[in-house]
Amino acid sequence: MAFPNVSDIIATTLEHRSPEIADNVTNNIALLLKLSEKGNVRPFSGGRIIYEPLSFAENTNGDWYSGYDTLAVGAQDVISAAEYSIKQYSVAVPVSGLEMLQNSSKEQVIDLVAGRIKVAKATMKNDLEVGLFSDGTGSGGKQLVGLDSLVASSPSTGTVGGINRANYSFWRNQTQDPASTPTADTIQAEMTALWASCTRGNDSPDLIIAGGTVWTTFMASLQDIQRVTDSKMADAGFKAVSFMSAPVVLGGGIGGAASATTMYFLNTNYLHFRPHKDRNMVPLKKRESFNQDAEVTHLAWAGALTMSGAKFQGRGIFS
Repeated sequence: MAFPNVSDIIATTLEHRSPEIADNVTNNIALLLKLSEKGNVRPFSGGRIIYEPLSFAENTNGDWYSGYDTLAVGAQDVISAAEYSIKQYSVAVPVSGLEMLQNSSKEQVIDLVAGRIKVAKATMKNDLEVGLFSDGTGSGGKQLVGLDSLVASSPSTGTVGGINRANYSFWRNQTQDPASTPTADTIQAEMTALWASCTRGNDSPDLIIAGGTVWTTFMASLQDIQRVTDSKMADAGFKAVSFMSAPVVLGGGIGGAASATTMYFLNTNYLHFRPHKDRNMVPLKKRESFNQDAEVTHLAWAGALTMSGAKFQGRGIFS
């Protein structure tokens, strides 16, 4: 029996490894790891847009009463939904006719397939991470809408999830923008103020992502006794110390996508990663070129990063 075509092996291997690739990407991005922990990596099955239900007002029927007082039973309109567009991404794994001929033995095929898939996984991870920190304007507006838009530096302007933040104060995140760049002596006071503005009772930020410059400033502010490592993030390979019980993770560094002087204070109870169930880092059908001696398999993803509670998110503008 003839050894299968190289492109067939790449396609079938990608099919087999799709769940592993999705896990690899999730476990190597701090935000996605935290969302997965919370059960907030939630595939959806279809539709033109993704709806994220949210509560935007309190029930006004609540009141103290005595004896035979009349109880309020007025109709309430307190539930709505934010709307998010589906964004699509793919990374191609091509193979030329010459490569098929050159890698016709089993051992050479295994080496080629392993190398191509490793590169595809890394490329997808890196591009999705950039998207998670973006404002969604990249690639002509086709890029994933990320934290730069959801947790904005100017939260009273712009539209997010179909809701105009200029008109609705409940849909504005918190910010901390000191007059001067924080130093090792002042950074913790600024962080504490931002933390407090994002907190309601025991509902508070559970992940802080810091750009390279502000991460360095924060680390310099710590005494040895304060360098408490977050065990879950450490087990996943992230170097993270805790601030107010939330892990502080470096979002900069080599290939890091977070702005150097930005700190995101995130309450991941209200953030969601919503991949389509049929496009969660899966291979598409193999394509053959009409005018080249080559074939290509695309590893594809579609979905959105969504938010259901803006006022619980914070952004430190520490430049």
